[in-house]
Amino acid sequence: MWQLKTFDELSNDELFAIMQLRNQVFVVEQQRLYQELDQNDKRALHLFQVDADGDIVAYARIFTEADGRTVTFGRVVTSKKVRGQGVGKELLNQIMITIGQRFPERPIEIEAQAYVRDFYAQAGFQAQGKEFIYSLTPHIKMTHAPLPAQ
Repeated sequence: MWQLKTFDELSNDELFAIMQLRNQVFVVEQQRLYQELDQNDKRALHLFQVDADGDIVAYARIFTEADGRTVTFGRVVTSKKVRGQGVGKELLNQIMITIGQRFPERPIEIEAQAYVRDFYAQAGFQAQGKEFIYSLTPHIKMTHAPLPAQ
């Protein structure tokens, strides 16, 4: 079941499970040493899927940039438990639905890890500029045209 909550609506257990999943993938699996939690967590919408066992198996956060006109999302992650089952595509679809509902008519900009550039390109994102290094990992800025209101 997909859930969408503000930071204040997350239960302690949900927040713990989200942070545990993000840390497992972005710090441990990807062997990146960086401050994974940041101030964007407090202002983001947290989109996640809970499976039949009660585990959070997919997650992303969605928020507007400081300019208030541009929407972004990140920390897009799936657990090992569901990888290769299309859950990542479902997650991206849910992200885009949420943006259409909550942030229509706003341009979308993301900083994607370079190795998933094609994944986002399939959803209509276009790479902008050259790759850059963020937290020891190649990234690429990608943009998407604003979505109509849903």
